[in-house]
Amino acid sequence: MNESKPEKPSIFQRPVWVSLLALTAAIVWGWAYPLIKLGFEEFGISQDMTGSKMLFAGIRFCLSGLIILSIAGFTGRKFALNEAYTERKRFSSWLYILAFTLLNTTLHYAFFYVGLSHSQGARAAILNSMSVFTVVILACILFRSDKMTLRKLIGCIIGFIGILTLNLGGEESGKFTLMGDGMIILNALCGAFASLMTRGLNKRIDVFLGTGIGLALGGALLIIPGLLMGGSLPNITLWGCIILLMLIGISTIGFTLYNKLLTCNPVGKVAIYNSLIPVVGAVTSCLCLGETFYWKYLVAGLLATTGIYIINKGKR
Repeated sequence: MNESKPEKPSIFQRPVWVSLLALTAAIVWGWAYPLIKLGFEEFGISQDMTGSKMLFAGIRFCLSGLIILSIAGFTGRKFALNEAYTERKRFSSWLYILAFTLLNTTLHYAFFYVGLSHSQGARAAILNSMSVFTVVILACILFRSDKMTLRKLIGCIIGFIGILTLNLGGEESGKFTLMGDGMIILNALCGAFASLMTRGLNKRIDVFLGTGIGLALGGALLIIPGLLMGGSLPNITLWGCIILLMLIGISTIGFTLYNKLLTCNPVGKVAIYNSLIPVVGAVTSCLCLGETFYWKYLVAGLLATTGIYIINKGKR
């Protein structure tokens, strides 16, 4: 009698690979902070040019989504809803995908690009990290696979202390502003809820396709109002185009890895790696933008890493 062998977990479920891929997504996203500010400078987009910011963001995400959809086409993925959602649930499924698109791309990055242009790169990275803890807490409330444990609670507290450490200090921490900090906080909330919707997205359509549609359509929904508001790219240079290509690569790699990991693992265990984004964002902003490097960035990095280790340590 032949006994069926248990299926091996995919690469997206193996603990070591989950850590490596989640870290890769977090690190590339951290680099987006200085690159966006450098892109604004290179393309001649000033602080008050909201339409141009939306156009710049829309081009980035629309092209990233089209790249993902092209790869999906070449690899033979089926461009259709999953069978369980092809009849009665077709309309509601596309409404769900549209809601995901608005939260994950359009509103998320409209708030982000406006907020970042009114804030220091390091400070924006710090504030944006509140989405990490929002995701972990809400996932424990909404999903049975994500249970709040003492270990997870301690890890979140330590990681949060690390983020608070980044914002300690004197005048360099700045003051709260609606157009800066307020927009970044709204961006963080959009990102958190979009992360929670990823599992529902995967039930309705292949997550790779869903990611591509979300970025392409969400980018288009940024381009249109950007153009209507008179947005343009006043100064197109080779270096500016290279920066834009790097940002497109960041979106393509980051969202593809992160969304796939969210469908294969407890949301909290994947999302907690994003607590490293503010650290990477702060350090790269110092390196690329000439912002001052403070000792608190190193302390914050160590605390965030410790929090991740505690949450993921123990029985699998």
